[in-house]
Amino acid sequence: MITKLPLIRNVSQFESVTSGADITLTRLALAYGENGRGKTTLAAIFRSLSSGDPIPILERHRFTAQHPPHIRIEHLNGSSQFQNGSWDNLLGSISVYDDAFVDENIYSGLSVDSEHRHNLHELIVGSQGVNLNQQLKTEVEKIEEHNKSLRTKATPITAEKRGPFNIDDFCRLPRHDNVDEAIKETQNGLEAGKQQEKIAQTPLLKEIQIPPIEIEALNKILAKNLADLEQEAAAKVQAHLRSIGNGGETWVADGIKRINPQDQRCPFCTQSLTNATIINHYRSYFSTAYKNLRSEIESLLETIIRHHGGEARAAFERSIRVLSDTQQFWAKFADIPAIPFNSIEISRLWRAAFDALTPILESKKASPLEVSKLSDAASAAIKAYNEACNSIADFNQSLKSLNQQIGVVKEKANAGDIKALEADLGKLKATKNRFSSDMDTVCQQYQVELAAKVATEQRRDKIREDLNQHQKNIFPIFNNAINDYLQKFNAGFRLSNIEPENTRGGTACTYNVVIYERPVPIGGGRPQDGQPGFKNTLSSGDRNTLALAFFFAMIDQDPNLNEKIVVIDDPMTSLDDHRTLTTVQEVRRLSQRVKQVIVLSHNKPFLCRIWDYALPTQRASMQITREGTGSTIAAWDVREDAITEYDRKHHLLRDYSATSTNSREVASAIRSVLEGYLRVACPEHFPPGTLLGPFRGLCEQRVGSQNEILNQGDIDELRNLTEYANKFHHDTNPAWETETINDGELLGFTERTLRFIKR
Repeated sequence: MITKLPLIRNVSQFESVTSGADITLTRLALAYGENGRGKTTLAAIFRSLSSGDPIPILERHRFTAQHPPHIRIEHLNGSSQFQNGSWDNLLGSISVYDDAFVDENIYSGLSVDSEHRHNLHELIVGSQGVNLNQQLKTEVEKIEEHNKSLRTKATPITAEKRGPFNIDDFCRLPRHDNVDEAIKETQNGLEAGKQQEKIAQTPLLKEIQIPPIEIEALNKILAKNLADLEQEAAAKVQAHLRSIGNGGETWVADGIKRINPQDQRCPFCTQSLTNATIINHYRSYFSTAYKNLRSEIESLLETIIRHHGGEARAAFERSIRVLSDTQQFWAKFADIPAIPFNSIEISRLWRAAFDALTPILESKKASPLEVSKLSDAASAAIKAYNEACNSIADFNQSLKSLNQQIGVVKEKANAGDIKALEADLGKLKATKNRFSSDMDTVCQQYQVELAAKVATEQRRDKIREDLNQHQKNIFPIFNNAINDYLQKFNAGFRLSNIEPENTRGGTACTYNVVIYERPVPIGGGRPQDGQPGFKNTLSSGDRNTLALAFFFAMIDQDPNLNEKIVVIDDPMTSLDDHRTLTTVQEVRRLSQRVKQVIVLSHNKPFLCRIWDYALPTQRASMQITREGTGSTIAAWDVREDAITEYDRKHHLLRDYSATSTNSREVASAIRSVLEGYLRVACPEHFPPGTLLGPFRGLCEQRVGSQNEILNQGDIDELRNLTEYANKFHHDTNPAWETETINDGELLGFTERTLRFIKR
């Protein structure tokens, strides 16, 4: 997309114009200029920028300029500069419609000569189509050269080296980064196939079960006591128990259970205990909560002994021996690593943790209400053991993938497909040979040549396919496209039999102009005097319409349409009024399909119509104005000139009310007339670019207020008129161009619109 024209110097009317740097062009760019101001010069600059031909610029060297033309254009690909007679960067995606296009490809004056028909043929089939036969011959010769070179390069690639592969497949073998390991694995598979029974009976690797020790849980239990026991009673009992010696708490607890609740006598001396305060303290001390705490401690101690005692450690050592034996067996058939941890060291850490922990729990069991915690030495021993447990847990996680490998070994051994394994081994050895230092160089050279041959064959096939497709389809397709545009432009003629024609000067294009179903041949020389021909069957407007139709049809056939920049210079020359709207519509439609459309014209109403139909974010405008004895580029406020377009559309509605002509143009003008009226009647509330919907919403909000814009009746009428007008506007009805028009309905809304704008 062309974005700016920062410099045009010493070209035609442009002496030294830099003001284009201030105007950013968008997807649709409109340029207004009076005749003779430089529009055609801009078109010629764009044509030269696309083709690289400097002549369109050099032949417009400004007469009074001492220095040669100098131009700079900015676009999405960077910038392009024309200096010293050439461009430094071409923009080849530009197609230009101007007098030069018509004169070179369609007609000159009143005649179509052989040069026009030859150039038109090239437009239809493209430069590639003109040269297809020669290209095809060239590619066939290249393929034969490739074949000779391939036979020479294949000599060192012997059958012994390539194994089960042919030369092409051998050279295409992918690199195997671990080919030696793969060969070893396959050889292991072969060995496994020979030991099917033993492999089937040997189990997978089993996880090692070793439970960790929860330090927090231990400290929580060691810290437990009876929180609701009176401090004084607890202190007295504990002092007395300490005086008894080791096991005193257990001995007393057992004695309390032996006191007969009926006579309250000491089970040892039979003395009465009724007034013994210490007995009450004992009963509180050795309550149900005490029993529960003691039971919890005993249970924990039993669990520790069961899970971490000698039998558990012995079971661990047995599982290690079994795992080691299983690992050594499977290592012969798969990449099964050795056990990654020292089981003897783990057993030592385990026993150290157990030995450090059990005395503490025994002490807590003997004195459940004594608050304690793990010693630093015990905590350190348990932490060391738990770290060992983590390493075993990590190993257990790896067993899944290792057992998957073993499962594959079992499947292969069970299948017993020795031949398949031998074939795989042969392929792997061939792969290793393929990437040996000497063979790799040979194969790369062979592949380069083979790829070049394949590319040449693809080009040959594509050219042949294109040639056949051109011969079968291109001319009928183009014929239909031309007639579609002629119909859109309301032309009173169509074309038939657009076909290639071989002449002494090369392939040309011939066609008939069909008027009133009578074909008028174009080609084969000038018509005889008194006979119908191009010059006397088509008016000036018809000829210009034909040229436009050819141009639009040519653009449609471009395979890279979405990347195209289209420049149209004064398409309204000699066009009848009834074709203006269609031209506007086609330009608008084209702007949504190509990268950019630039329209140059001396006709402001025509440009204003295009502007009205375009999205605000996709349109830009400029004008070419007189500056001294030359021209310059300036900003153009299309909205100001569009106000005069309102007058034309207002007049159109008045005429329709009286004569009922141009109904579709009238229908599409209703909305513009309403907008133009509101722009003048309510300029502070309806500036250019405002939509009717939001404006009505604002009016609704202010009904009955001091700053009321329209009363409710006017708002309702505006809504009704807009609803009807939107049926014939492109941004509210995708099918607006084909919307059915009822004359009576249109007349009613036309008259209501005229009454509305008189308020």
